[in-house]
Amino acid sequence: MIFGYARVSTKGQQDKGNSLEDQQQRLREAGAQKIVIEQYTGTTTHRPKFDALLQNLKAGDTLKVTKLDRFARTAADGSSLIKKLLDRGVSVHILNMGLIDDTATGRLIVNILLSFAEFERDMIVERTQSGKEIARTKEGYREGRPPIDAARKKHAVEMIMKKHTYKETAEATGLSKSTIIRAVRAKKAENMLRKSI
Repeated sequence: MIFGYARVSTKGQQDKGNSLEDQQQRLREAGAQKIVIEQYTGTTTHRPKFDALLQNLKAGDTLKVTKLDRFARTAADGSSLIKKLLDRGVSVHILNMGLIDDTATGRLIVNILLSFAEFERDMIVERTQSGKEIARTKEGYREGRPPIDAARKKHAVEMIMKKHTYKETAEATGLSKSTIIRAVRAKKAENMLRKSI
C-alpha cells in the first residue's frame, strides 16, 4: 500500500505553496493510494494522525511526503525515523529528494541525512558557544538563570506561613511551586538555626 502524509503547521503555510491541497495533489500524482492529512505544529513530536499512520505501516508499504520537513523537525529526526521504517521493511519516498529504500541509493540518502544532522548539531553548538562568548564581554553578564527577586520569595514564604496554598501563592507571586517549596525550606532551616544558637 502507498500512503501519503500531508501536514501544515500554521494557517500562513496555506498561502506559501505548502497548502494541504497542494501537498495532496502532488502525493496523488506520485501514486499515493491513501493520504493522511494533519494540521499540527512541527515543533511538537506528538502528532496523533501521523503516529497512528506509523503504527499501521507494514513491510512492503511506502510512505510518501512532499518534503522532509512535513514529517520531521530536523535532519536528525528525519534520518532516525527513516532508519526505523527501513528496518521494518517500509520504503520512504520524499518527493523532492527521491525514494529511500533498502538499496545502495537509499542508504546513501540516509547517510547524507545523518551527515546533515551532525552538521546541524555542530552548528547549534557553535552558535551557542559564540553567543556565550559575546555575552561574557558585556557588563553585568552572569551564567545561568537570572536570580529570583528576594522580595518575591519573602512574600511567597509569608503567604505559605499564613496558610495560603502553594497554588494560590504561585499565582499571586508568579513563582513556581518548586521555587516556593525551596524558599519555605530555606526559611525553616534558618529559623531552626537561630533557635539552636
